Amino acid sequence: MQPQEVIKLERYLQTKFQLPSIEVRQRPQKDDSAEVYIGDEFIGVLFRDDDEDDLSYAFNMAILSFDLEETE
Repeated sequence: MQPQEVIKLERYLQTKFQLPSIEVRQRPQKDDSAEVYIGDEFIGVLFRDDDEDDLSYAFNMAILSFDLEETE
């Protein structure tokens, strides 16, 4: 992903989730995805899908059962 694209995605997520601490970071050796963090915690991956001039993004976040126990 291009730097400008990462910035736009970061702004979108910050606005959508009302959470200014969300960061989108480029992946060192991947150009079709970026990592998403809240502060220092990695929370997921954003994948870029440019299929036949129809650009979209998919956010993939794994939630472990251990993470759910913290909310009880």
